[in-house]
Amino acid sequence: MTTTANRRPWIVGAAIAIVAIAMIVVVAVWSQSSGGAKVVDVGSTASADRVDIEATVIRVDAASGELTLRLLVIPRGSLTTEAGLSPGEDLEILTSAAVKTDPFFPAGERIPTVDVAVVLGGTGITAYPFDRHTAPIELTARYGGRTVDVHLTLTNRDALFSASAEAFSESQTAIVDLELRRSGSVLTFAIFMIAAMWALAIAVATGAWFVVSRRRGLVWPALGWMAATLFAIAGFRNAAPGSPPIGSLIDYLAFFWAEAVIAVCVFTVVTVGVSVERTREE
Repeated sequence: MTTTANRRPWIVGAAIAIVAIAMIVVVAVWSQSSGGAKVVDVGSTASADRVDIEATVIRVDAASGELTLRLLVIPRGSLTTEAGLSPGEDLEILTSAAVKTDPFFPAGERIPTVDVAVVLGGTGITAYPFDRHTAPIELTARYGGRTVDVHLTLTNRDALFSASAEAFSESQTAIVDLELRRSGSVLTFAIFMIAAMWALAIAVATGAWFVVSRRRGLVWPALGWMAATLFAIAGFRNAAPGSPPIGSLIDYLAFFWAEAVIAVCVFTVVTVGVSVERTREE
């Protein structure tokens, strides 16, 4: 009775600590996701005759090393004939080398949104979940053959990534050095996966040691649980958000080791168990 009473404060304290940590993680992830949509606002709005560009990161494909950038181009002042819906003269958006397309809008025609592909640099997806991707983006507007002022607003809508940027305007060109990292929710879940895989591997190793050290023989429920864990971890790893390829950092941190430990444990339990069963039969 005394032992139970002594343990109760520790149990309550541990429960409070777990709840507090969970609340801190939730608040941190929520604050990051709720405030991280707008990345940068660059260029002057002082000139009435300018081109506003609303650029949105729609999707980051880290596996192929590209992101999809959606551009909404709005000419202002004397550059438009329909309150921003169409340009008065031919309008072309010149981009940097990382952007694969230079959007062109003929005079008098309505301007649609345009999706362009942007080549990514950085570590690559194999550094998941700590991968970092960069994209230098430069946008210049040419209206009727002459360069005009540009105002750029860049936002991020890919929930799997958080974005930050350094931006400035130079010679009527909006320049953005964009950096993308895994969002707080993805990073938190990936770290949880690493911890969970190691915990399962340690649990199987502990069970195997118990069966082998006590010469229990072939304990089929234990073997079934170990084998099921071996395959369950593979499915669990494939559920990683962002679908990192095999051979990513997360595999070297946990998955490969967990699979190896569990496989060795199953083999050891079977080998020792067969020996024990034969001894009993003799």
